[in-house]
Amino acid sequence: MKSIFEERGIDRKVIIVGCTHAGTVAATQILEDHPETDVTIYERHDNISFLSCGISLYLGGQVKRLEDMFYSNPEALRQLGATVRMKHDVLKIDAKQKELTCENLDTNEVFTDSYDKLIMATGSYVKVPPIMGVDHSRVLLCKDYAQAQAIYDTAKNHRRIAIVGGGYVGVELAESYANTDHEVSLIQGPDQLLNNYVDAELAKVIETSLVNHGVHVYDREHAHGFKGTDEVIVETNKGEHAADLAIVSTGFVANTELLRGQVEMDRRGALLIDDYMQTSDPAIYAAGDASAVHYNPTGKTAYIPLATNAVRQGKLAAINLFGHTQKYMGTQGTSAMSLFNHTLASTGLTLHHAQAAGFNAASVTYHDNYRPDYMPTTAMLTIILVYNRDNRQILGAQLYSKHEVAQSANTISVCIQNKNTIDDLAYVDMLFQPNYDQPFNYLNLVAQMAIEQEKVAAKG
Repeated sequence: MKSIFEERGIDRKVIIVGCTHAGTVAATQILEDHPETDVTIYERHDNISFLSCGISLYLGGQVKRLEDMFYSNPEALRQLGATVRMKHDVLKIDAKQKELTCENLDTNEVFTDSYDKLIMATGSYVKVPPIMGVDHSRVLLCKDYAQAQAIYDTAKNHRRIAIVGGGYVGVELAESYANTDHEVSLIQGPDQLLNNYVDAELAKVIETSLVNHGVHVYDREHAHGFKGTDEVIVETNKGEHAADLAIVSTGFVANTELLRGQVEMDRRGALLIDDYMQTSDPAIYAAGDASAVHYNPTGKTAYIPLATNAVRQGKLAAINLFGHTQKYMGTQGTSAMSLFNHTLASTGLTLHHAQAAGFNAASVTYHDNYRPDYMPTTAMLTIILVYNRDNRQILGAQLYSKHEVAQSANTISVCIQNKNTIDDLAYVDMLFQPNYDQPFNYLNLVAQMAIEQEKVAAKG
C-alpha cells in the first residue's frame, strides 16, 4: 500500500525552525495526521511552548510556578516521532539548495541538514531601541522564559521598577508590580497608553486606573539612554527617572534574517504568506510571529504578533503542507487583558486607526450597567463601537468592565470577519436573562446607538 506521500507526490522530510507556539502546534499536527513524516525540529533554547503572556501572572503571584507556563515539552514531541534538537542554532538557510547550516550550542559542532519542506516558526524578538546603555546590567527584556525568570529574580530585591513601553506587555507588567508593592514608573513615547488597541477616551480611563494604584505614568517621553551604577537612570526627552530595575517592552520584530533576500517580506521583515501559509518559495511555509497576517478590518497585510495567530497559523501550515485544503481566514487582532479586576478587550480597528487607514469611520460609546439595576449587584460597562459610515460595516470595538466582557470581543471579531453591519448587530438574536444582561444585550444596544447616530447625521 502506497503512503500518502507516494499517492500525492509529496516530499517526506519536514524541518521546523523554532518551537514556541507555531512550531509546537505544527509538529504535533503533522505527526498526529501523518506519523510517517520525517519531522526534525531545531530550537536554540532549552525549552519549548513558553506562554510569555503568563509572565505578568507569575510576577503578580497568580501563577506560582513559571514552569506551568509551558504546555508541551521536547519529550512529548519525541514520543510523537519528531527528532527534536534543542539548543541548536540555525546559522544559515540556503533556500535554493534546501539546506540548513546548524550549530549544536552544547558542543559547538557545525553541520548541515536538508529538507523537502520547511516551516519557519522562528517567532520574534523584543524591539530594542537604539539607545545608549541598553546593555546595562539592570536593563532587562521581557519575552522568553529566561528573561521572565531574570525579571522575577531581580525584582525580589529591587523595589523601584521603570518600564519603557506602554503597550500590552508594559501595562500588564505595571499592574503586576503595582500589586506586589513595587514603585512603578511607566514611560512611553506616544501620547496615550495602548495606542494600538484602544482610543484616547478609554486609554485615559486605563491610565487613571494605573495612577490610582500608585503607578507613575509618563506619556510623550522617549527614552534616550540608560546610565548609573548602583541604580539605573532612564534618560528621556523630558528628564531622568531613577530606578533599581528597568524593563524594555517596546514591541516585537519578526525574526526572519535567515531568509532575507530569499523570499518575499514586508517592509518590517515579516514573511509574506498566502492563504495556505506558503511563502513565495513553494517549499517554505511560515507561521506565527515570523510572518505577516491578513488583517480583515482593512483587507491588507499587517504584522500582529499574537499567540492566537501563531497557534492557528501553525496548525494550518501543518495541514496545508500535505495539500492546500484549509484556507487561513485572516485575523481581527482580538485580545484581552485583566487590569485591577477589570477586563479590557479589543478587536479590529480603533477609530483613530480606522480614520488613518482612510475609512469614513465613526464611533459610538455605550456606558451603562451590563444587567438590570434590580439585581443584587451589577457593574458598569463601556463599549466603543467603530464602524464604516459608507457601508455601515463594523470595523472594531473596545470593551471595559469589571464584568467579564472578553467573549463579547470575540463576538464582534466574528462580526468583522463576516462583514456584518451595525444593522445586523443591532438585532441579531442574543439571549436575555437578568443574571446576564438587559432585555436587549449590550452589543445590540451599542449597535442601535450607531444606527441612531446615522439617522441624526442623515437629517443634517
